[in-house]
Amino acid sequence: MTPIRLLVQPTQRIEGRTYADYGSVDECMEGICKMYEEHLKRLNPRSKSITYGVSQLFEFIDRMVDLTCMVFLEDTQTYKSHNREWVKERIYMLLSQQAQLEGSE
Repeated sequence: MTPIRLLVQPTQRIEGRTYADYGSVDECMEGICKMYEEHLKRLNPRSKSITYGVSQLFEFIDRMVDLTCMVFLEDTQTYKSHNREWVKERIYMLLSQQAQLEGSE
């Protein structure tokens, strides 16, 4: 388990800043996907199912004023900051792995 803190500021409103703690990078990336899915549900409250592409998810991430992941480094007992490009790379890797698993079932 690698502790990770996600810092998010979706709009210019400072009071909209928030954070969430996760136990791993994958959990954090899944949390970001869920955040986007909740956003889509608010925009489309009557829809029974929500579908989206990776490019739409990445646009959502890019529109955020700030999105940073702080990953705890056990050896130095410090946090390392990662930007949205790092987040998008990790999400892409996670979704690719999930697609491969679903394809092999």
